[in-house]
Amino acid sequence: MEKTEEEKHFIEIGKPAPDFEATTTHGPIKLSNFRGKWVILFSHPADFTPVCTTEFVAFAKIWPELQKRNTQLIGLSIDSLYSHIAWVRNIEEKQGVKIPFPVIADLDMKVAKLYNMIHKATSETSTVRTVFYIDPEGILRAMLYYPLTSGRNMDEILRLLDSLQTVDRAKVATPANWRPGDKVIVPAPKTQADAEKRLTEGYECIDWYLCMKKL
Repeated sequence: MEKTEEEKHFIEIGKPAPDFEATTTHGPIKLSNFRGKWVILFSHPADFTPVCTTEFVAFAKIWPELQKRNTQLIGLSIDSLYSHIAWVRNIEEKQGVKIPFPVIADLDMKVAKLYNMIHKATSETSTVRTVFYIDPEGILRAMLYYPLTSGRNMDEILRLLDSLQTVDRAKVATPANWRPGDKVIVPAPKTQADAEKRLTEGYECIDWYLCMKKL
């Protein structure tokens, strides 16, 4: 049975992020060439629009923090390369903010369809606001979707990245509203003996299944 278009472009957390080659404001790129770095791939609905402009300024402002975290930021919309270049130049001219990351010109919607960025109930010609976190091994680790009308929160963009990197480094989980420096969650016990033992190991335990510690 032939797959539907939705099935062809169904992506999942924990699976390899679909590779692609694309034209950007910084020249041609290939996703797999960023192996060894984290990648945040995000889409915006259109150039020269109010909410997107505020987001690009905000993304530019967290660029130094992303660099500290070994993370490459890549933008995308279904606009031409010339539109992208004119827009980022306009942002620099009018707001004094230089856009330091590449922006994919996806006129043929190749990458947008590959990553299910187009939601037809909203628009057939614009991407919704997506954010994809891809780890240094090329695995898709998180996906965030926002409507066209709501700008993204940069604190959350960084917080989630910090959580993912902490989880990998320390083999732990992070609780609700976690921020760097907060206590982390110790992995759940796999046996009854482990459940009993952990209560004596110096963790801050609410019960056997929920114990926390400082890193």
